[in-house]
Amino acid sequence: MNLTGLHLLLTYQCNYECEHCFVWGNPTQKGVMTLAQIREVYRQARALGTVESIYLEGGEPFLYYPVMVRAAQEAAALGFKVGLLSNVYWATTVEDAVEWLRPLAGLLHNLTVSTDRFHYSETVSVQARNAQAAAEKLSIPTGTIICAVPEGAPGYPAHASGEPVESGAIMFKGRAAVKLVEGVTHRLWREFTDCPHETLDDPRRVHVDPLGHLHLCQGLTMGKSIFERPLADILAAYDPQAHPIVGPLLAGGPAALVEKYGTLHEEAYMDACHFCYTAREALRERFPDVLGPGQMYGEK
Repeated sequence: MNLTGLHLLLTYQCNYECEHCFVWGNPTQKGVMTLAQIREVYRQARALGTVESIYLEGGEPFLYYPVMVRAAQEAAALGFKVGLLSNVYWATTVEDAVEWLRPLAGLLHNLTVSTDRFHYSETVSVQARNAQAAAEKLSIPTGTIICAVPEGAPGYPAHASGEPVESGAIMFKGRAAVKLVEGVTHRLWREFTDCPHETLDDPRRVHVDPLGHLHLCQGLTMGKSIFERPLADILAAYDPQAHPIVGPLLAGGPAALVEKYGTLHEEAYMDACHFCYTAREALRERFPDVLGPGQMYGEK
């Protein structure tokens, strides 16, 4: 396995509680990564020798600003390319946003701004525009994630014609699999015979949460925490075909997963993520070592 990227979920906590959130982020969610843990992740990444980039995200990483800044500084000092994902709630004005970003100037290869109708009342928020303008002043490269509201989703206006959508449709996992599926067109479960978004057999990047779980996909892990077993050992031992969840998914997607374990299911789902997430949720008690933690499944 040639793992080149680690995405650190610095916290499960978020100042928002968006209905499309993969990780069920909210203001009271538990789980924050300490500096000691971050440094241990970096140490193991360096020892592995293949990791090139570190991405800092959450939750909302700016909620733990001093730790986030130090994490970016130390990652850059170690030679990693550093990225950062934020909902930019802090960018109330361009002038203020410059001060928030100033300690990160020269460190970030990318600041990804998350903005859409789930976060704000407009697709590209005032905060997003302020953050991008501030980043330009500081020569910080930026990108944008904008998720389209699915047609028929209750409580949201239709996506306005001509508005930019950079990441396209949302993936119906996490909170979206519970909050956004009513009224949206579904497809028969037998149609979902692969995983369209993740390379589960040979991942190039994984997410590391505050508990040290290595997420192949949000809520689907490689088993042991890297705070219990070295990253290199976990990767060396990873056998996708033998993994109780990954194996069936590779063989035939979520449809094969429910057929293998006889999991009860509906006749139709919004997308492969919706079907996979609900199937995994039903299997958590049977496979707790690889389906968790509870934060990824809406537990407080």
